[in-house]
Amino acid sequence: MSTTDTVRTATTDLRREQRGWYFYDWACSVYSTSVLTVFLGPYLTSVAKSAADADGFVHPLGVPVRAGSFFAYCVSASVIVSIVVMPLVGAAADRTGRKKPLLAACAYLGATATTGLFFLSGDRYLLGGLLLIVANSSVAVSMVVYNSYLPQIAPPEDRDRVSSRGWAFGYAAGSSMLIVNLVLFTAHDSFGVSESMAVRICLASAGLWWAAFTLVPLKRLHDRRTASAAPAVHGWRQLASTVRDMRGKPLTLAFLLAYLIYNDGIQTVISQASVYGSEELGLSQSTLITAVLMVQVLAVAGALGMGRLARTYGAKRTVLGSLVAWTVTLAAGYFLPAGAPVWFFVLAAGIGLVLGGSQALSRSLFSHLVPPGKEAEYFSAYEMSDRGMSWLGPLLFGITYQLTGSYRDAIISLVAFFVIGFALLARVPVRRAIHDAGNPVPEMI
Repeated sequence: MSTTDTVRTATTDLRREQRGWYFYDWACSVYSTSVLTVFLGPYLTSVAKSAADADGFVHPLGVPVRAGSFFAYCVSASVIVSIVVMPLVGAAADRTGRKKPLLAACAYLGATATTGLFFLSGDRYLLGGLLLIVANSSVAVSMVVYNSYLPQIAPPEDRDRVSSRGWAFGYAAGSSMLIVNLVLFTAHDSFGVSESMAVRICLASAGLWWAAFTLVPLKRLHDRRTASAAPAVHGWRQLASTVRDMRGKPLTLAFLLAYLIYNDGIQTVISQASVYGSEELGLSQSTLITAVLMVQVLAVAGALGMGRLARTYGAKRTVLGSLVAWTVTLAAGYFLPAGAPVWFFVLAAGIGLVLGGSQALSRSLFSHLVPPGKEAEYFSAYEMSDRGMSWLGPLLFGITYQLTGSYRDAIISLVAFFVIGFALLARVPVRRAIHDAGNPVPEMI
């Protein structure tokens, strides 16, 4: 085979892997959209309220918790669980090179828990909380392995495009499933099911979707075996080693700190927006589904559009611009009038245009800061920054509501995450950080 044919074959194989990689975003993003963002927050809150005492409190493990804060606390608990597991999975992926079995284990554990939400009814708020913790921690840990493929399947100059397309695939999947969910929910009487049963079907269908489409990346992605095959029990030692290694790369740490803070705000908005809309603004479930569907559709265009902006202005400048937009949009959300869906749709449009791009470009930007051969190890730290401090936003949201009884006060507190994150990211010299990590510096970054 000639050199040209060899290069062409290698390029074809790489493109096939990239397309397979996109499909895990397609598979798991339905969970994030239909379950975490739309249905589970309001539904689990209603189940908790049905189990609450006369003062509006439930008592998991004997601890008094306002029913309206239970969902937010469960999201925080799921993040803490994922923090414990991420270093073990990241170390195992790098040491053995067997990423696909780890991706499969996390994906199918999460998909099974999500499907199990079909049985959430009556006053079974503890069942809902447990399944939420398992599913949410599983998707977080699976993203460690998934993201670690990016440096292997895309050269430096192509990562913004590949990462943005992955996010776009995810939002396209979320849109597709939400359309089906919207039809079922709004016309549940025509299908002969109750509103509660319609919600449970929507929750379970997300788990089935996740399980089915995970087969595509498992078929197309390739494991790159490593010489070392140390057991995963050394995961925490590996984390300590990673932290020591990162101390020698302070600019990578500086980026992670900035990302940790502004992404905490993003994740909290995603998980709590439907609760804010239903409980504070008094909007119907149909309105919330339509708004989130709008976010998903616009996020596809936003992710691809911001990917193009990054090629012109650089990923860092584009992310900084998105943080300004997040700040303005979220601050405007505080003043939204109750019972006015039109203004909620305007807010949803603003979120959709910046949501996918800010996350996709942050991922591709970090991939340049990873030393070669330490992809899963460093992406474990990245995902811990992604999810690992994302308990703080929901916790602050839940505590603020518990103390004030106002979701408006809870939502306005999140503005600080974007302001501080912007200030920290602006100070990171990205080109020098890439050079210090031992990677080639793209012409535009």
